[in-house]
Amino acid sequence: MQTVRLGRTNALVSVAGLGCGGHSRLGMARGADLHQAAGVVRRALELGVTFIDTARAYGTEEVVGEAIVGRRDQVFLSTKAGPGRGETLIGAAELTESLEGSLRRLGTDHVDVFHLHGVRPGQYDHCAQVLVPEMKRQQAAGKIRFLAITEQFGGDTGHAMLPKALADDHFDVIMVGFNLVNPSARERVFPLTLAHDVGTLVMFAVRRQLSDPAALKEAVAGLIARGEVDGAQVDSADPLGFLRDHAGTGSVVEAAYRFCRHEPGCDVILTGTGDVAHLEANLAAIQAPPLPADALARLAGLFGRVDSVSGN
Repeated sequence: MQTVRLGRTNALVSVAGLGCGGHSRLGMARGADLHQAAGVVRRALELGVTFIDTARAYGTEEVVGEAIVGRRDQVFLSTKAGPGRGETLIGAAELTESLEGSLRRLGTDHVDVFHLHGVRPGQYDHCAQVLVPEMKRQQAAGKIRFLAITEQFGGDTGHAMLPKALADDHFDVIMVGFNLVNPSARERVFPLTLAHDVGTLVMFAVRRQLSDPAALKEAVAGLIARGEVDGAQVDSADPLGFLRDHAGTGSVVEAAYRFCRHEPGCDVILTGTGDVAHLEANLAAIQAPPLPADALARLAGLFGRVDSVSGN
């Protein structure tokens, strides 16, 4: 497994991270039990994955806890607590309660990365003023190694929140949505993470629009209608067919992972699944070489101005 330095944490971690949420939640969203889901985590560890990302909201912390028994020192462990919903925001005591619950479910006395989860632009000031000081107290107590924040990419596809957080420089790690149909983090986020040496976790590398041709066609039609994609430059019946048919790529999904992996500023590419064979294919794609230059140029020409979709 290839490794990468995770920004100023100075940790060397796997370039592929196991995401334990998403549509699959390690297969639990489709009926897998705790032990079956833990088997996916164990297989990821066997394949060299050292970065595991979960969250209270995913319902998979207990799965991860079971899978890493006796192997905690081999894992760089990431979990999260949401700041609240809408105008109802949590306080410092509730944040600590969430952290303590995560530690119990994970079976550990500390997490390597603790995120404020899915923070919307309007929630950020509360996070900075109320929750970050509590995170730092828990860091001083040894329960958190590194502070992190995650954007709510589905509702913040243009990255309004993260530039504020990066300017404040409270966070050692961030999680950002980035993919070949919305590469806007390239200009709005990665220059800041690189300048501040912040570790970057990439989510949404592959979601429904990059794995379901019908969903992609629908999304591209909307992008053309909004003027974000030039309809004269794209095959609306098969918008990414040129990637699938390219001699240097095996599939759109493979190309999507390779696109993210080799983007300057991308550190760990998260992938989630409940199927071991699917996991193995995704890890191979993340570790494959960069996309051919002509494919990258065509993608930039097609989607370089897009910031309104998440790929979901």
